[in-house]
Amino acid sequence: MEIPDKLYFRIGEVSRITGVKPYVIRFWESEFGIRPRRKGSNQRLYTKREVELLKEIKRLLHEERYTIEGAKRRLREFQKERQKQLELSLTEDQLRRLLLSLKKDLKELRDMLE
Repeated sequence: MEIPDKLYFRIGEVSRITGVKPYVIRFWESEFGIRPRRKGSNQRLYTKREVELLKEIKRLLHEERYTIEGAKRRLREFQKERQKQLELSLTEDQLRRLLLSLKKDLKELRDMLE
């Protein structure tokens, strides 16, 4: 099920979106360190990112057949990979300078070979 474009979701909505019972979601909160916001009478409010994370946890546990410890390890690996991607991303200006430098180096190499 696609996640609606909202700021916050109640646990019942998260349960319907993920196809997981609320008590399982609460258990995963404690196991995976998910901390939903609390409103008024202690009602849990999840962000879209937390719902995505819960869907990924379900996929790892139910489809990929990871153990809870294995799923935790895999999520940490995903986080490290994502962090590396963010560190490697260049601004348009940085990319332009890099390409101009590469072009200059290639021209110099071509001139040396002629």
